[in-house]
Amino acid sequence: MVFQKEIIINSDAFDSIYDITDMVNNTIKESKINNGLVNVFLIGSTASITTIEFEDGLEMDLKNILNKIIPRGFNYNHNRKWGDGNGDAHLKASLIGPQITCPVKNNNIVLGTWQQIVLIDSDNRPRRRNILITVIGD
Repeated sequence: MVFQKEIIINSDAFDSIYDITDMVNNTIKESKINNGLVNVFLIGSTASITTIEFEDGLEMDLKNILNKIIPRGFNYNHNRKWGDGNGDAHLKASLIGPQITCPVKNNNIVLGTWQQIVLIDSDNRPRRRNILITVIGD
């Protein structure tokens, strides 16, 4: 069986981080799939999906390390070509990736105690983010 649902996050951008774990788990519940996999896929190229312990300290640490590795405002070739100033967002999203797949057991997502699924929006303007959640299993 396959179940899909699209969820929407209105994002503030600028490396804002959103915990979407409950939305993903609610989709699993809605699917009525007991055991299988859930894939969480961000539709777009300037944001990403990953897991982290979602707490203020790590949220700030992640933003800081991303901006240290890929600084905002650098003269990226993308910015020169398109003039939109979001070359860093594309690179950050490519580094982290647009999706994550997790096991589903007993109609719940399998995550560690301190592990949450997060959306990281690195664009340079607020966006409406579409995330496709696909649950596959019995």
